[in-house]
Amino acid sequence: MLHPPETTTVPAIPLLNMSNHVTTRVLAGITVPHTPLITKALTYARKHLSDSAYNHVVRSWLFGHVIASKIPDFQMHDEELHAVAAILHDLGWDKTGELVSKDKRFEIDGANAARDFISREGEMKDWDNHRLQLAWDAIALHTTGSIALHKEIEVRICCIGIITDFTGPEKSPGGVLTRGVWDAIVEQFPRPGFVKDVVDTLCGLCRNKPETTYDNFVADFGLAYVEGYNLKGNRLIDILEAAK
Repeated sequence: MLHPPETTTVPAIPLLNMSNHVTTRVLAGITVPHTPLITKALTYARKHLSDSAYNHVVRSWLFGHVIASKIPDFQMHDEELHAVAAILHDLGWDKTGELVSKDKRFEIDGANAARDFISREGEMKDWDNHRLQLAWDAIALHTTGSIALHKEIEVRICCIGIITDFTGPEKSPGGVLTRGVWDAIVEQFPRPGFVKDVVDTLCGLCRNKPETTYDNFVADFGLAYVEGYNLKGNRLIDILEAAK
């Protein structure tokens, strides 16, 4: 559960399209930006995600925030954009089904839903097309580190925070996320059943819309766990050979 925010106004790293002074709050001992849109994003994620997925997206935000604060090249970034993208990055796993398409990868469902949310709830004077696109890219590419880690800082930080929730603090860039910080975050946003829930969710994608999984890592879960799931005929090599 989220604790009531401890808020204060302090000088902060300059944010794109935002004041040099932002309100902050403390979560799991981490001082993070506290804006109306971030609060709305947390509420929206809470509505649409399971307990396990909600804790995952908040951990991903906090891990990314801490890592960015320790790496000089990452410190000048749009903290609100990173927060909102990280918090909303798994809307493609929406438990209500309202945000899930029949024909798109879950990352695209999440990116589209987040863009719609920001357009509806954000101050549009602060969200030009470029900033919206960065949020969309951060979510759409969060499972494709080989691309995301070569894009803008906010996209990279979002991807790194999410990856770290799967790999642990020792594999954070330069090992800058300590085990003590990790443990404090996990204590407030725990991980029981997280791995099982991820496997169940990805297997569900393989069963319910397999055509969105053939060209990406989700196929690995279908091949390992889903009876009848088969890539034959759907691989690029199959398509090329059929076109001879």
